[in-house]
Amino acid sequence: MSVTLPGLEQIRDAAARIAPHATITPVLRSAALEDLLGAELHFKCENLQRGGAFKFRGACNAVWSLADDEARHGVVTHSSGNHGNALAMAAATRGIPAHVVVPEGAVRAKVEAIERAGAIMHRCAPTIAAREAKAAQVQQATGAILVHPYADTRVIAGQGTAMLELLQQSAGLDTIIAPVGGGGLLSGCAIAAHGMNPALAVLGAEPAGADDAAQSLARGARIESFVPDTVCDGLRTLIGEPNLEVLREHRVEVITVSDEETIAAMKLLWQNLKLVVEVSSATVLAALLKQRDRFAGCRIGLVLTGGNVDIDRLPW
Repeated sequence: MSVTLPGLEQIRDAAARIAPHATITPVLRSAALEDLLGAELHFKCENLQRGGAFKFRGACNAVWSLADDEARHGVVTHSSGNHGNALAMAAATRGIPAHVVVPEGAVRAKVEAIERAGAIMHRCAPTIAAREAKAAQVQQATGAILVHPYADTRVIAGQGTAMLELLQQSAGLDTIIAPVGGGGLLSGCAIAAHGMNPALAVLGAEPAGADDAAQSLARGARIESFVPDTVCDGLRTLIGEPNLEVLREHRVEVITVSDEETIAAMKLLWQNLKLVVEVSSATVLAALLKQRDRFAGCRIGLVLTGGNVDIDRLPW
């Protein structure tokens, strides 16, 4: 997939474009968690974003970047949850249809959110190949514009707006960390962060059972396929080619964490921030806890990516 990577100006343009629709999410602190880590922690609460996840930023930028003659046919994507919900919500702000291809076995709460947002749902088998094939079929039948969940210039730029906000809200950070699945968020954050401060350390957090980004960086070549085995449903996606390119260019290090470490971190976030966050979000805190000596004394920005949890199926 050929994608032109955005720069800082494109991310700033995206911030202006989505401003009438997206929420400026708060940054929270926790004395207890800071004492535990011996570091200053700034939690960017994208779980409080419209739709309950950072994904609305990229989807909204993509929808409002379309020319009128493109937009009238609507948009299409494949998603197991938050991106599909976000695209449907963004499409509704422009009054255009949104087609969402959803794999079997997706988290029930997220599928219900996609339905509530007004998406036209299409089911497929739970593989990347099946998702992409079905999306292409819908695109051909409807003329809808494909908005890829992460390997899309407009989406990457939109996700990067979260980092613009964080760096404006919390001055003096020396490290930022975000989860990595497909890589749309982390690549957008890396571009924004280094565009504003090239000295920032940019880190990714990834489940050990879906560590294709870490493996790809270590091997110097993208892993083409893998079978994820993690409770972090939002991070089971193979990293995109352009997203991996950004991580390489910006020297992003990826720390892998076990499901057990992530679930423990999720409990700490619920207990100390008094917020509902997804297990995928907790990878960032788990990564810091895993290497706490390294981060002692640092000023760290952590992106909490979402809060769309199935309350009846908590991982503990």
